[in-house]
Amino acid sequence: MKNTHELNSISEMCEADSHNQLTDLDPLGMDSDSLIQDFRHYFTHTLGRDRRCCSNHYYYKALAQTLRDRLMERWKNTRYAYDEGNCKRTYYLSMEFLMGRALRNAMLNLDVEADVKDGLEELGIVMEDLVEMEHDAGLGNGGLGRLAACFLDSCATLQLPVTGYGIRYEYGMFRQVIEDGYQLEEPDHWLRDGNPWELERPEYAQRIHFGGRTEHFVDPEGKHHARWVDTHDVLAVPFDNPVPGYRNGTVNTLRLWKAAATDEFDLDEFNAGDYADAVEAKNQAEHISMVLYPNDASENGKALRLRQQYFLASASLKDVIRGWKRAHKDFSEFSSKNCFQLNDTHPTIAVAELMRLLVDIERLDWDDAWEITSQTMAYTNHTLLPEALERWSVPLFKQLLPRLLEVIYEINARFLSEVSARWPMDTQRLGRLSIIEEGPVKQVRMAHLAIVGSFSVNGVAALHSELLKQGLFRDFYEIWPEKFNNKTNGVTQRRWMIACNPGLTQLLNETIGESWAYQLDDLKGLRQQASDHAFQQRWMAVRRENKVRLSNTIWRDCGVKFDPDALFDVQVKRMHEYKRQLLNLLHVLHLYDRIKQGDTENWTPRCVLFGGKAAPGYARAKQIIKLINNVARVVNRDRQVRELLQVAFLPNYRVTAMEIIAPGTDLSEQISTAGKEASGTGNMKFMMNGALTIGTLDGANIEIRDAVGEEHFFLFGHSAQQVQDLRPHYNPEHFIQGDNRLSRVMSLLESGHFNQFEPGLFDAIAQSIRSPQDPWLVAADFSSYIDAQQRASEHFNWSERWAQSSILNTACSGFFSTDRTMQEYNRDIWQLNPMAPLTMEMK
Repeated sequence: MKNTHELNSISEMCEADSHNQLTDLDPLGMDSDSLIQDFRHYFTHTLGRDRRCCSNHYYYKALAQTLRDRLMERWKNTRYAYDEGNCKRTYYLSMEFLMGRALRNAMLNLDVEADVKDGLEELGIVMEDLVEMEHDAGLGNGGLGRLAACFLDSCATLQLPVTGYGIRYEYGMFRQVIEDGYQLEEPDHWLRDGNPWELERPEYAQRIHFGGRTEHFVDPEGKHHARWVDTHDVLAVPFDNPVPGYRNGTVNTLRLWKAAATDEFDLDEFNAGDYADAVEAKNQAEHISMVLYPNDASENGKALRLRQQYFLASASLKDVIRGWKRAHKDFSEFSSKNCFQLNDTHPTIAVAELMRLLVDIERLDWDDAWEITSQTMAYTNHTLLPEALERWSVPLFKQLLPRLLEVIYEINARFLSEVSARWPMDTQRLGRLSIIEEGPVKQVRMAHLAIVGSFSVNGVAALHSELLKQGLFRDFYEIWPEKFNNKTNGVTQRRWMIACNPGLTQLLNETIGESWAYQLDDLKGLRQQASDHAFQQRWMAVRRENKVRLSNTIWRDCGVKFDPDALFDVQVKRMHEYKRQLLNLLHVLHLYDRIKQGDTENWTPRCVLFGGKAAPGYARAKQIIKLINNVARVVNRDRQVRELLQVAFLPNYRVTAMEIIAPGTDLSEQISTAGKEASGTGNMKFMMNGALTIGTLDGANIEIRDAVGEEHFFLFGHSAQQVQDLRPHYNPEHFIQGDNRLSRVMSLLESGHFNQFEPGLFDAIAQSIRSPQDPWLVAADFSSYIDAQQRASEHFNWSERWAQSSILNTACSGFFSTDRTMQEYNRDIWQLNPMAPLTMEMK
């Protein structure tokens, strides 16, 4: 690989001649004949296949290349428009981008799905079979990464100049397998067959430093400077992925960094026979982008995660500065033309890294550099759990990033001097606000660094943002109330309705037109149809088709046959105690107990689906998965029970699975302890597709309930304030003894009925429910939850009323589009001007 200087020189020469005659080709045809002609070309000439080959794998690759060519045209035209317009840009830094499959998304946004399908049918090829050949991109774990993907989709559809920056993980988090009820983790090598959508850009590789030491010196003009020396470097090689807007010609970029070794090689070590040490640098470099979220239970795991975060931040900032210097002589307008949105605490080391680059490399004065940094950084917080706000030990920081630690100490010293001037002698406040947390081992508080270095700090739901101001970040809010704002999350209706629910899409288009695809508020036109009996029948027919599709998936993956006429009760999300899958399971035990007692009058048949991954080191979450599977085994094998109740745990929950689950769900479980869920986005996907929500007043549930009306939402549980008031004197035994239903459920759980050949296996779970220290208040909310579930059952039995509620949930979901979310980010934070791509005539 060429060195970085050579790569950048090549890059500049290429970009300086960006309108070279070689790029001026005629536009590619978008009709079926043109598409299939190119498909045949790629299959035969590029992939080297012939008529003896009938592999869907190669058909998929040929189709992907055909579509990528069309995206490439629009991609270049979009970049030309941004460059020539000298527009302000935003860079979205995130450790996760859960993009899902790209093939159907490309066809949808290019508006060629029907033409492709027709053309392939003439060749005897089923388009759906090719869609199934694509692996889910293993670039994220849950809501954080899926949100980032939705953000990029909406930015492209709104024609906002936004670039995503992330890491090109070789392996996703893991592939979840359930064996004897236990979660097992297998490698998720999603890149094993390559990625036809990405474009490697080695000319933009960046050199990233680790280790070493800092040298301080005085230049001939008497100014003090620092330089980072004796470092162990790796290369960050970018791979660009197209992000198409919805049928508007815009294609934005997701740039993912792959770690690679530099050219340096210790030939003396190699010649002396020490081969292992000679190649260790290469191995260490490649580890950085090898796996999403390495287990940080060990010091090596912590070090690798910190290396990943710095790798992302440094490569991305250097890339932006490279582009800036190509077109500008200085940094006087940098803050007015650039914005960095930090997606949670993971990339917040970017604050210190931008300061280092501006002060050490570009030789700006500290105050000028801080003015730029603090006017370009914006921070989004995604959690109310203090333990989820990352802290890194100062010794680890000093070992890996010594110069960055110095910069952070300087930022902190200057910040605390301002705090001290405002609140003299208030040492407790200084301790709470300091970026450096004192203790036996000092810690760097990354959220504090983000707040101090950003001009905007936002939560992701109305309650979440308020709790940040009044609780977690109250001291900062008192200093900078103007920084804090709310941006309620959303999801993109293009993937989560149009792509995954074609039956509903057709019904909506016939009823209210097609404008809702890019203006989701237009769904409100459905309200007048909600009470129409004929429309209700059409609506429920679509829903039943979706439930049949989901039932088939569960049968294939779990061996459990869900009845499409039963109530489909679904909770799919990351396995965590605060999300309270355990509370849901206690309701299942209550229903099982009722059936065994013969209490089944006016019964509503119910199928309960769980899904989600537990972090490899999260023992309690993995134990809950085991309990769910044990309960499912007992319930589903009991002839008396399974006609009225069935339970399944869907393994390896992912984007593709959710595209089947969301359209087929009747009841959406959003049951976190109030005050713990920042927002949630699964709740929005279910709502858009006509599911009703059972939930607490937590996260975006509050706004969902406000939008659809309380009669179409099943509310239960303590509010966030009530949770806070109850916790100091919480006594779960009071709730257990006060509700016979809970007493019976606890007895059933503790009797070993679901672990007869595994004695004591679930004792710890039962003890956690009975513990006064249970932070999730499972026992406290049980009674209210059971009552709400009964209301849901009665509502479902009244089919016309349920149909009306389902229609209204979809009709009232317009607020929860990321189009609205991105418009608010742009209005209040980024202030970008939409830019249409150049046309061939304009070029």
